[in-house]
Amino acid sequence: MLAACSQAPPHRPHRGIGEGGPAFTRLLAEADKAMADGKLADAGGMLDEARALAPESPDLWLAIARLRLRGGEHLTALEAADRALAFGPTYAPALRLRALMLRDAHGAADSLVWFEAALKADPADPDTLADYAATLGDAGEARASLKAARALAEAAPEDPRALYLQAVIAARGGQSTIARSLLGKSGMAARGVPAALLLDAVIRLEEGNANSAAATLEGLVASQPANARARELLARAIFDGGRDAELVRRFGPEASLPEASPYLLMLVARAHERLGDRAAAAPLLARAYAPVRADPVLLGLRDNMPPPTNAIRRMLWNENPAGARVEAKALRARLPASADVAALAGDALLGAGDPRAALTAYALASEVRRPWPLTRKAVWTFARHGNPAAAEMLLARQVAGETQTASALEALAEREAARGDWRRTALLLDHALGLGAGHDPALLALRQRAARELDQGSTAERFAALLAEVRPRSLTAR
Repeated sequence: MLAACSQAPPHRPHRGIGEGGPAFTRLLAEADKAMADGKLADAGGMLDEARALAPESPDLWLAIARLRLRGGEHLTALEAADRALAFGPTYAPALRLRALMLRDAHGAADSLVWFEAALKADPADPDTLADYAATLGDAGEARASLKAARALAEAAPEDPRALYLQAVIAARGGQSTIARSLLGKSGMAARGVPAALLLDAVIRLEEGNANSAAATLEGLVASQPANARARELLARAIFDGGRDAELVRRFGPEASLPEASPYLLMLVARAHERLGDRAAAAPLLARAYAPVRADPVLLGLRDNMPPPTNAIRRMLWNENPAGARVEAKALRARLPASADVAALAGDALLGAGDPRAALTAYALASEVRRPWPLTRKAVWTFARHGNPAAAEMLLARQVAGETQTASALEALAEREAARGDWRRTALLLDHALGLGAGHDPALLALRQRAARELDQGSTAERFAALLAEVRPRSLTAR
């Protein structure tokens, strides 16, 4: 939620290094406007002209990096960002862009030193202060994040991100009233910023305004059909609003898919129960409390998804892995520098039974972005196809870089438990519990066992009691 408020660096001419004169500055400004208008080919032509005037300008290479990012050429954008830094090692906008790229690829913790270098080069830059504050928050450094957000407010009193960032921190700390006030003052939700809309919905749910939260989430889900968390939050809002028939009608089909999370299964099952249909609720509850599947599942088709994504999914659903492989190969040929295409190709290749090629594609995608879903697939593929050491190393790096993902912490804890390192297992699980994962029976059972292995009798009893509260009685359809 914090990282989602990041924006690409605006064009700010850098004086003194590779300056190409007024014509060069004009070309960069016009290219920036063309990018904003979506005219990427026109922007590329203007930047080619600018390159002839000042080929060693960090401004030029930063603009080229931004253009490539907008065009989905993520891998070549990395090269352009590095060229900008080569020509201007202390150029703050280039340092900031490299920090953002590093955060996407390696996590919040590894990127902090780059944000700090950017701030050293330009201590009052609002964009860098906003991204630094957001990254600190995502790294679990709430106090430092708040300090950076306040520094942003001092440097740019009219910048709404300062209030938004403080609203997120307040919401995470359980201060809903303060969060609501700060978010309202920022005006970002009123302007339709997706991250702010999500925060607005979360606060409304906490305050008991379920129907209002659902109305906000409807638009967000429509614009982001692949956002599973937004869909589940919408289901929660509909459930809390007592609209059980609507919940069953809308999310019942999704609950039948293999990809349905235990949380969504539970919501739909409880809606069935409140409608008096225990026969429909029982199998859903049983699935919700069953051990989580370790194997990948094929995701369903969704409206508004990119056509290539649905095309590959449809081929795999129709048991046509050869067709999915051909489609993935064609996509890679058309867009070889796209991390998104590389990740999609990896999925197609994994579904087609070629784990080695899938890992190659995942590795390429992770040079630019390494979200937990991508890492999870790579970890599974390594572990099932002969390289468990690589799987463990990748999982450990993920947890170190993204400390706020409970399911990643639990996955690493399971591996530590298998090796007999119960102290580390307990530490990882305690962190996951602190993030709100305390309703997972498997996590509680593993934490109970860790306590027993560490001869912590009272702790083991406490987790046994917690486990008894969340573990269901035998379920029968009647």
